[in-house]
Amino acid sequence: MTLLAMLLSAGLAGFAGWRGARPPDLIRGPRMIPWQPIMVALATALLVFVVHLVNLLGVTTGPKSM
Repeated sequence: MTLLAMLLSAGLAGFAGWRGARPPDLIRGPRMIPWQPIMVALATALLVFVVHLVNLLGVTTGPKSM
């Protein structure tokens, strides 16, 4: 599940980055979807999934417990 979520997040972040980098089309009007914040949110989710996967592999990434 985590790997599937990582692949989906990476693919959608790449798509959003591509769409956000395209030049504006003045004939069609303004963009109604904010692609760059979507890309940043998906990249953040990807980082969270990577940390989760590392935790599943047995590495402790949080604060040390007593």
